[in-house]
Amino acid sequence: MELSYKARRRWSLVLLIFGLPAYIAAVWFLLSLFDRPPLWLEFIIYVALGVVWALPFKFVFKGVGQADPDADPVEFEDDGLK
Repeated sequence: MELSYKARRRWSLVLLIFGLPAYIAAVWFLLSLFDRPPLWLEFIIYVALGVVWALPFKFVFKGVGQADPDADPVEFEDDGLK
């Protein structure tokens, strides 16, 4: 099932507003259960988990920043100003 452009925009907004903070809180909680690793390792863990978070939702975020492909193209009028 392929999502429409509007549905992908809405789901991406929901994921960024609610999903990402929930994921950050869950990772923060899980990592607090262990002893704190060295700073460089902690940085690598957070970066890796940040990338892992986005992979399952790649299809939702793909093309969201582009113009709506289903919309009618708008013709711009030349104002004559240069």
